[in-house]
Amino acid sequence: MEGYFAAAIIAGTPLLFATLGELITEKAGHLNLGVEGLMMMGAIIGFIVGLRSQNPALAIVGALAAGSIGSALYGFLTVTLRANHVVTGLTLTVFGQGFASFLGQNVMGSVIPASIKQFFAPKPIPLLSDIPFLGPIFFRQDILVYCGYLMVVLVTLYLYKTRLGLNLRAVGENAAAADASGINVTAYRYVHIIIGGALCGLGGAYMSLITVPVWQENVIAGRGWIAVALVIFASWNPIKALIGAFLFGGLNILGFRLQSMGIHISQYLIDMLPYATTIIIVIISTRKNKKEDMAPGDLSNPYFREER
Repeated sequence: MEGYFAAAIIAGTPLLFATLGELITEKAGHLNLGVEGLMMMGAIIGFIVGLRSQNPALAIVGALAAGSIGSALYGFLTVTLRANHVVTGLTLTVFGQGFASFLGQNVMGSVIPASIKQFFAPKPIPLLSDIPFLGPIFFRQDILVYCGYLMVVLVTLYLYKTRLGLNLRAVGENAAAADASGINVTAYRYVHIIIGGALCGLGGAYMSLITVPVWQENVIAGRGWIAVALVIFASWNPIKALIGAFLFGGLNILGFRLQSMGIHISQYLIDMLPYATTIIIVIISTRKNKKEDMAPGDLSNPYFREER
């Protein structure tokens, strides 16, 4: 069982980065349905940079930059031009998929260099990795998994223990009131939309550099949409996002686990499980009544201060 849970952590890490990115974006009052496209952009740029440079750091920087640029474009359209959030996000998804397909034609089937594979190989944390049961699952992972743990802690502290985080939540809840209190709504939205996009790009790079280190079409395979649903599942809480991401990671690899145990179930049924679970979660989430479990009050509402 330890092997299965450790593999679930790996499968859930790209979901974790994407979910945290979307959570930060939504806390700023913007619903970005372009997560799938941002992940595809991060995946292809991270893969190409890694392939050409054989430098893991440059590959990660490339993926972060790709996600940032894509989300900055989304921010310009929705913050400055006040375009519809849903339509813009869907357009970004289509653009990101087309962008990855176009650039991926020349690297189809290419394999990530051994130097990058070695860099992202599991690195046990001394002492912690020796903890019975939990150690092999959580502390014998690659460096980006540990970065995922750290990001959850940092985002939680930022949102709930800092003045900047309080301002961000105010912007998402009531942009007009935040503006009236002296908070620069436009700056907060731009910065956090771009940070959120960078994390989505990092999630995509995890797929193309570590999970599937061979370039193939549609490497993200709908995980961006699952990340959007996970934000709702997590009630816009980073700690719950961690749990949800690893839960869905376990569902994604359940088919391989069952096959190794000699249990034969239709692969189509196994592939359907994460998406069916997503639908169930969205339905259940609509019944939330607690204020802290609900979406930011100004989510998807464009703000123009002259209308205040």
